[in-house]
Amino acid sequence: MKVGVLGAGAFGLALSHILVKNNVTVEMWTHSEDEAKALDKTRTSKKLNGYKIPKEIKFTTNLEEIVDGKDLIVMAIPAFAFEDVTKQLTKYIKKKQPVLIATKGIQQNTCLFLNDVFSKYLKNSVAVISGPTFAVDMIKDAPIGFSMATKSHKTEMIIRKCFENSTTKFRRTRDITGIEICGSIKNVMAIASGMLEGMGVTDSTRALFLTESMNDIKELIDALGGKKKSILSFAGFGDILMTCTSKNSRNFSFGYLIGSGASKEEIDKYLANTTVEGMYTLKSIHKLVRRKKVKMPIINLIHDIIEGKKDKEEMLRFLISK
Repeated sequence: MKVGVLGAGAFGLALSHILVKNNVTVEMWTHSEDEAKALDKTRTSKKLNGYKIPKEIKFTTNLEEIVDGKDLIVMAIPAFAFEDVTKQLTKYIKKKQPVLIATKGIQQNTCLFLNDVFSKYLKNSVAVISGPTFAVDMIKDAPIGFSMATKSHKTEMIIRKCFENSTTKFRRTRDITGIEICGSIKNVMAIASGMLEGMGVTDSTRALFLTESMNDIKELIDALGGKKKSILSFAGFGDILMTCTSKNSRNFSFGYLIGSGASKEEIDKYLANTTVEGMYTLKSIHKLVRRKKVKMPIINLIHDIIEGKKDKEEMLRFLISK
């Protein structure tokens, strides 16, 4: 099997690690010529704590090359760049090539989930994956599980053949909407959970927050046409539990800075050196729930706290009054 991975960040590299372990031929794409050369020369990744990149992984900046002859295309690029790269793919990808979307997020200007963004330009068979899977754990070959949402049995089998092994499993669903909602919004909830941790609240209070959050996410899934039961999937409960409780989560760590009273300079420095996906998603989700007239006051509150319109202490009052 041959796979092209678009995106040479931590998660793209972690997915490629699994592929190499399964004896799959892997080629990775990055838009940056400098990054491609550096990764190829040093065979280490600063984004992944100095991870030693297997010699089997090749790097390119040529989209036509990354797509040509591949059995599967994996998209692991940042959400903000997703549409632009998808447009470029239209020149090279063939209809029979399945696509795996490993990016989590919502487009800011349209509030579309990434599967819908992709479908605007291409009609290839698509699968979306999400779950409690830190890249640093994946490269250690720790046991992990993904939710895989696809309507195609053939695409499911290709993905399983490429990725499944003694430490990596998938559970399939047809609920692409539910899985995308869970994968995106959990980063926002992680910011709030980190904020509470930084404020020094008890475990009981954070458990209260997580329970209320899951209920709200479940209602949003239902309102947007997904399946409520997806909240109990790897992408739902699994990823929320991991991302909202671990300091390995960039979103949780960002929230912790806010909650602990870090200075504006400290927060700005963190944002300048770290990708906090929840910040990008928060604006989109805030706009989406208002546009769809979905009652999700916890999103409005997190948005107002981040924007400086409300004090972080309001979170505690909200949890009791909700």
